[in-house]
Amino acid sequence: MAAQALSISGLHAWYGESHILHDVNFSVEPGEVVTLLGRNGAGRTTTMRAIMGLTGARKGSIKINGVESIGLPTHKVAHLGVGYCPEERGIFSSLSTEENLMLPPMVSKTDKGMSIEEIYDMFPNLKERRNSQGTRLSGGEQQMLAVARILRTGARLLLLDEISEGLAPVIVQALARMITTLKAKGYTIVMVEQNFRFAAPLADRFYVMEHGQIVETFASSELNAKMPVLNSLLGV
Repeated sequence: MAAQALSISGLHAWYGESHILHDVNFSVEPGEVVTLLGRNGAGRTTTMRAIMGLTGARKGSIKINGVESIGLPTHKVAHLGVGYCPEERGIFSSLSTEENLMLPPMVSKTDKGMSIEEIYDMFPNLKERRNSQGTRLSGGEQQMLAVARILRTGARLLLLDEISEGLAPVIVQALARMITTLKAKGYTIVMVEQNFRFAAPLADRFYVMEHGQIVETFASSELNAKMPVLNSLLGV
């Protein structure tokens, strides 16, 4: 059997003295789209950052494709084939769209990542704005660029933090099409999402976080039956 794309067990994480994650346990199979749901402050972004080694102290186990990564520095985690798109995007404002796309290094020895042409096929907006400076892109175009950059690296496990937040519906629809396309190509995706309507039709499974722990897990096929629980936990 192939190793799980991501397997987290007994994960604790801190920022300084603040103990944020308390015994987090979940797994993601290769090719799955999984969404972490929860209110603000539930620990979802901290979980993403802990996977990448961007929190303070961590303990427990984080296996990526069967390789234990809890003791690795961030750049070594990335080289296991992980791409992280944080909420703040981090576009280089003085560079053009295409220059931003040319920057990312390869993180995989086996996957060369998407070509510029493949990126432009997926995001026609970026092709139109390829010579525009980062500061001249709309919020939606910046979000597309932030996601497109990690697709250039060869990463096959994508961690996407609130990629639909604050964006126009037409851009959100384009991002949904992108996730559907990436899933069809065999990518594994973990999303943190506040926009339940965006996440619901895309995810195979959902994990609900509260107070730094996983408190509920269910498959997409159980979504309707779980709506009363979600209403009480999330107020959706």
